[in-house]
Amino acid sequence: MKYFQINNLPIRYKLIFLLLLITILPSIGLGSVTSWAVDRIIDRQINQNTLQLINQVNRTLEFYLSNMQNITYLTAFNPEIKRFLAGKEKWQGIGETSDEYQIRQFLQGLTTLYPEVAGILVVNHKGKYISNEMYARSAKPLTEETWYKEAVRNKGIFKIIGHPSQRNVTTHTNYKNEEVVSVVRAILNPETQKVEGVVLIDLKLRVIAEATKNVRLGKWGYLMVIDHRGENIYSPRRPLVDQIPVSWFNNGDSGTFSKEINGQHLQFIYQRSPFTNWTTIGVFSNQESAFEIKEIRFYVTSFVFFVCLIGIGASYYLAYSLSRPIGQLISFMKKAEAGDLTSRYRDDRSDEIGMLGRSFNKMLDQIQRFISLVEWQERQRWEAELRSLQAHIKPHFLYNTLDTIHWMAWKKGAEDVAKVIEALSKLFRIGLSKGKDIISFAEEIEHIQSYLSIQKTRYKDKLNYRFDIAPSVQDLYILKLVLQPVVENAIYHGIKQRRGPGHILIQAEEQEGQLIVRIKDDGVGMPKETLASLRESLLIDFTAGDKEKKIEKVKGYGMINVQARIQLTFGSAYGLRIDSEEGKGTTVTIVHPIIRHCER
Repeated sequence: MKYFQINNLPIRYKLIFLLLLITILPSIGLGSVTSWAVDRIIDRQINQNTLQLINQVNRTLEFYLSNMQNITYLTAFNPEIKRFLAGKEKWQGIGETSDEYQIRQFLQGLTTLYPEVAGILVVNHKGKYISNEMYARSAKPLTEETWYKEAVRNKGIFKIIGHPSQRNVTTHTNYKNEEVVSVVRAILNPETQKVEGVVLIDLKLRVIAEATKNVRLGKWGYLMVIDHRGENIYSPRRPLVDQIPVSWFNNGDSGTFSKEINGQHLQFIYQRSPFTNWTTIGVFSNQESAFEIKEIRFYVTSFVFFVCLIGIGASYYLAYSLSRPIGQLISFMKKAEAGDLTSRYRDDRSDEIGMLGRSFNKMLDQIQRFISLVEWQERQRWEAELRSLQAHIKPHFLYNTLDTIHWMAWKKGAEDVAKVIEALSKLFRIGLSKGKDIISFAEEIEHIQSYLSIQKTRYKDKLNYRFDIAPSVQDLYILKLVLQPVVENAIYHGIKQRRGPGHILIQAEEQEGQLIVRIKDDGVGMPKETLASLRESLLIDFTAGDKEKKIEKVKGYGMINVQARIQLTFGSAYGLRIDSEEGKGTTVTIVHPIIRHCER
């Protein structure tokens, strides 16, 4: 599980994953949404277009059947037909043969005016009939025909029968039952509302076929027409489905539905005509209707594929361009970790990686400088310890010899000689300090008192000194032998050069978390040029390893030595400060850290 944590993956994999996430996934999502939206839009457009075609076909069928209805009205209004329907044996002023001829001519004119009419048959209530194209098959009265009874039941309302079936009527052109559609209407007496007869009209199915067969839905889709009973009015020769039950329409005048028929998924769109009570149905395969959808999907898929291809290439390139310099930088860091500080990052990039590489180079340079400084400091310390070791033998022998001389001077009564020897002995004893670098401040004061006592023996009244030590600093610790070079400088360059007696004041106090020691003298002071040169020498950064040559050229080597020892031990924040005025004296301030415990 740890391997699959994202934080443990290489950065190039993270970058590739991120770039693919923000390019490919949105593209796939956009393609999916587009495909889904196109599916819905095209389906809706197909349904709308199919419904429009169906609506046009329905209007055409309604137009033809409306003409059939008008023919029934024209027939009923004809005077000769009226007399025929009334059942009169002799018509007024006209012979029977002549009236029959007039009726046939009238009916023939209607069929000429309306070529979609296959035949017109007029039957009166006595069973007699007259027609231009149609005749009875047998002597059986036509009033017993189903279509006649259906017209009587409708009481003068136009009725569409559909394809004729088992009727005792045929035509001279011998139309088959499936080639015509029959319509009927009963003609009523206006006064008695009794049925005087029925008009039967056969409509050629050809006009219905012409209105529907030219409408193609896809490659194999088609339109078909069924009546209110679900019987086919028109259907192509090789339909996808032979019969459509009325129950599939869900009692609606229009709509869509899908069915699985003979292993093929078919889409049905239908609309019922309120005038004809026929339902026109569009039948087509979903696969054919989705041809445009497949084409759009192909383009969308191609687009997503190219986007993914470009995204993968761009992701890999960007990840490689970022991970490669990072890998190089890691290899340089491993070399530096192994101890090879000479390795450097070499590239001219201006981005964050380039900045990191240049910072890495600066860090190595700084580490090398620090190593050089440490080596220089260690070498200086080693040389100092060597010099201290070499000087240890002579001061130790001299210290023992001075104790012997001190004992002999007291024995001979030379007290002044004994005091000087005692002071000198203390001076050497504290200077050795058992090899310690840091001693108590009280010992340092005792050491400087011994030094001043010896100098007092030499200069008599010329030298006067005084101590002003705060009690709070008595228990502190200080770097040894930092006061003696300063006091010595005050005596030889200040007090000795003036006329008359001179004074040295040594003060010590704790101020702002630091030990402040001031050595003041009222000697000749320093010229401004000398003071500036000495201050410049004290500004040398003794923590840098390249300052050895500069130290050799400065003046006041004793004070510079004190400055170097303090800064090398405690840092550049501590050290000496000098103030001097020619003819009035010099003040040297020693800034030392507060040390309350020392194990050195």
